Amino acid sequence: MPSNTALLLTPHVLRHTTAVTLLQAGNDRAVIALWLGHESVETTQMYLDTDLATKERALARTAPLRAGPGRYLPEDNVLAFLTAL
Repeated sequence: MPSNTALLLTPHVLRHTTAVTLLQAGNDRAVIALWLGHESVETTQMYLDTDLATKERALARTAPLRAGPGRYLPEDNVLAFLTAL
């Protein structure tokens, strides 16, 4: 998928990715702060808040589905596959 923005892999990007991955894996923020070498959880929080801001920006760029309420009707080949399971 082409993009107009180049992704730069920097130590900061790696630290941010590590912090978010550790948080998503269920690790406590204090543990993440220690792992990153931060003296306080507040320093670590900037890495974790950025993830929420990224999600909010992504949601703001989406448009609601224009489909009305209804029921999904799979095609015959999908039903045949599911039946064969």
